[in-house]
Formats: sequence, C-alpha cells, structure tokens
Amino acid sequence: MEKVIIHIVEDNKVIRDSVSKFISFHEEFEIGEIAISADAFLLKTIQHPTEITQILLLDIGLPGTSGIEAIPLILDKYPDLNIVMLTTYEEEDLILKALCSGACSYISKKATLEDIVEALRIVAKGGSYMSPSIAREIVNHLMGGRVSKATILSDRQKEILERLVDGKSYHTIAAELFISVETVRTNDKKMYKVLHVNNKTEAITQYMLGYIK
Repeated sequence: MEKVIIHIVEDNKVIRDSVSKFISFHEEFEIGEIAISADAFLLKTIQHPTEITQILLLDIGLPGTSGIEAIPLILDKYPDLNIVMLTTYEEEDLILKALCSGACSYISKKATLEDIVEALRIVAKGGSYMSPSIAREIVNHLMGGRVSKATILSDRQKEILERLVDGKSYHTIAAELFISVETVRTNDKKMYKVLHVNNKTEAITQYMLGYIK
C-alpha cells in the first residue's frame, strides 16, 4: 500500500511531537518534512530539493511568515500540495483568509488526535475537512443576506451537502440517511452540475463562503 506523506509545520514542540508520533502509528501515513516555521520549511525544500506532495499540516501563528501568508508561497512552489490548517485560531476572518489563499481544510487544535487522522484520511481521498464547530459557525455567520443557490437543490442534495461540510465521508452520510453509498455519489455528481462546480471541494467552499444556503 502506497503511504500518504504528511508534512508538518508547527512551532509548538509538544503539539508537533504528539501529532507526528500519533500519525506515524497509522500504517497508511508516513511523516515527511517537519519544520518549526514556514520559512524553515521553504528553506529546507530549497536546500534539499525534493518533490513535496500530498498533505501539509500548517499552523497559523508561526514565527516569521505566518501560516496564512505562507500558503501562496508554498502553493506557488508545490501546486499539488493539500494544505490543511491546524491551529488554535477560530476567527471567521482568519478561516476565510486561509481558505481563499488556497488551504483545503481547517482543523481546530481542540480536535482529538483521532479527529486529525480522520481529517487526513478525508483529504487524502480528495475531500476537504473543517472541524464541525468551525464550519457551522462560519456558515451561519456568512449566510445572512446571501442569495441562495440551494433553493435549486433537492432536499436530499441539501442533506448531503450539509454533511460534506461537516467533513463526513460518503459511507457515514449513507448510513445516516439510510441510503446507499452509490446514491450519495449520484446525488453528489448532480449537485456539481446544478452548482456549476467541478468537485466536492468547490461545492464545500461555495457553501462555507456563503454562496449557498
């Protein structure tokens, strides 16, 4: 089985060590580059050129260049990298800045280590993840006064989209709605056409940015 490589940029040693150690316990993952700052991460990749792909766990409050400022710099060098924010910051403006800058997911440091691993699994399969409390808070904040695209979605599609925003997998959604995984996938594809998006990440982003309610 090909392992998913997880890179980590985190200045807090306790968090950095505990997260990397817990992730390494899972056979599907392999720890890649580890750095205490975005600047150090970028410097490492310059000094030791290598293909940085798959997933990067990135903090926001870092010494030197902040995590948010670093996102476009990192993606400019590694456009295929999935950047997952792992941070204590839960303010709406910072979450939006991170997502708009190119991060695909946002995890609160209040999340358990098990939640972090589950989020990484979702991202590795091409999905996006936000800690449910953050996702709901942002969505509720941004929905006010927006014109709804969801009025043209079926009730079933709305139910699926809301659960995708909460970071749930197709299998979990199917179990909760008492439908098959294939039904979830079929509705998902129909939803993309209605919303004029290409994938699940774009649909979730539209929802989180308040374009759908």
